[in-house]
Amino acid sequence: MKILVVDDDQNLCKLIKIYLKNAGYEVVVAMDGIEALEVFRKERPDLVILDIMIPFMDGWEVCEQLRRESNVPIIMLTAKDTKDDKIKGLEMGGDIYITKPFDPDELVAQVKAVFRRMGNQEVSILQFPDLVINRSQHKVELKGKEIKLSPKEFELLWFLASHSGQVFSREQLLDQIWGYDFYGGIRTVDSHINRLREKFGGAGDDYIKTVWGVGYKFEVEKQ
Repeated sequence: MKILVVDDDQNLCKLIKIYLKNAGYEVVVAMDGIEALEVFRKERPDLVILDIMIPFMDGWEVCEQLRRESNVPIIMLTAKDTKDDKIKGLEMGGDIYITKPFDPDELVAQVKAVFRRMGNQEVSILQFPDLVINRSQHKVELKGKEIKLSPKEFELLWFLASHSGQVFSREQLLDQIWGYDFYGGIRTVDSHINRLREKFGGAGDDYIKTVWGVGYKFEVEKQ
C-alpha cells in the first residue's frame, strides 16, 4: 500500500516516513498543497495523511479537491484542535482527524485500521431499481452511471441500504459509522446525508428518506 504524506515540516515528514516504512508501507511526500495534488495524481496513493496549515493551498482546499477526484481515505493530521476544526475536517471528507502533537505508533495503528476495514469488506452487492451498490469494489452505479463517494459516504449508504426500511436515529448512525468516541455532532450525519442526496441528483429522495423527529432510512418505493 502506498501512502501520501502532506506536511510542510520536513522533519515531521521524515519521522512519519520512518514509522510507516517500518510498518511495511510505501511512502511519498509533498510539502505544500499544490505539490500534494500533483503527487496524488501521479502516484495514486491508497491513503493520504494531510496537514491543514500548508503553503499555497491549505489542507481544507486539498481535501475538497481530492474528494472531487477520488474516494481515497484521508487522515487529517494537524495542530488545529478545536471542535469546529475537527467537525469541519470530517464533514469535508476526512475519515480520521488526529491532532498534533501525536504518537507515531497511534498514527500507524490508525493507518492499519483503515486498510484493515478496506481489506475486510465482504464481496457483496446490493441491487435496487436503477441502483447497484458494490461493496467489494467500493462502487455505486445509478442508472448505469458511477457515482463517486467518499469512504464515509459509502459506509453510510451501505449501512442504510443493507438495513432497507429500518429507521436509524442520528445518534445510532454516528455510533455505527463514526464510532462511539467520535467527537463531532449529529450535524455530521445531516451533512453526509445531504451530500449523498446531492450526488444522487433528483433521485436522492427516492432512496434516502427523512423520518421527521426520528432520523433516516433507506427505502425504495415499490414500482
